[in-house]
Amino acid sequence: MYINSGYLHNSLLDFKDKSKPLVVGSCGTYRLIHQTKLPTYRPRGRIDYQLLYIAAGKGHFFLNGKEEIIEAGHMILYKPREMQRYVYYGTDQTEVYWVHFTGNNVKNILREYHLFESGQIIQTGNSTEFHQIFRKMIQELQLTRPHYEEYLSLLLRELFLLISRQAPMGISSQNRMLQKEMEEATQYFNEHFAEEISIEQYAMDKHLSISWFIRSFKRYNSVTPLQYILNLRITNAKTLLRTTTYSVSEVASIVGYNNPLYFSRLFKKQTGLPPSEFRNNKI
Repeated sequence: MYINSGYLHNSLLDFKDKSKPLVVGSCGTYRLIHQTKLPTYRPRGRIDYQLLYIAAGKGHFFLNGKEEIIEAGHMILYKPREMQRYVYYGTDQTEVYWVHFTGNNVKNILREYHLFESGQIIQTGNSTEFHQIFRKMIQELQLTRPHYEEYLSLLLRELFLLISRQAPMGISSQNRMLQKEMEEATQYFNEHFAEEISIEQYAMDKHLSISWFIRSFKRYNSVTPLQYILNLRITNAKTLLRTTTYSVSEVASIVGYNNPLYFSRLFKKQTGLPPSEFRNNKI
């Protein structure tokens, strides 16, 4: 069995901490390789919260007196003093991440992200971002670098935020495919916005209908691909104008416009000020 975990102050004991809104007590991962099974039974639960993420395989959970098989791409929340009984089997090649947390505002934080309002289980899909956040939390607990406790609470909040975004999309495989396509497109535009980009060519290269791609991108990002690229260019132009001494022509070229006059007209249309005035206006 592969295991990697970290504990706050190297203590294996569960605890309550009401001094802060959100406190991460421990975090870890299991991956069954040669073991036949890994059972857990806590009849009185723990005094903190536990969030489990089934990253691969499946888990056998006993909830409300019945056994439920929870597949990869789901998260399960146990509240304080809630009975915990579940088993992972080696034949399922199960991989699980877990985090224990406490704090004086946990209920409101979960409510803020609309998490687990209808039960203990949420279908989230399988995202590499989840894996990365869990691994970061494990590492922070192990290395105890400056301000690591604060960073842990921020990482857990980021996880909650991502879950709240993913959960509605996890309902159907069609939505999952849409999300993947739009994430790839968004990342591509983020990295190449300063280059000459053809939306039509991008869609064709991905074997997508041009009209479907534009419509889906707008549904996902609230703006069309062209407006998204324009927003990226103007946003980065603002940063360059305020933080560097590049000329307006140089800024225009950096963000993807060979014609500085066209850039200036476009910039003014988007911001209400010409680039030179924007640079001098510190408001």
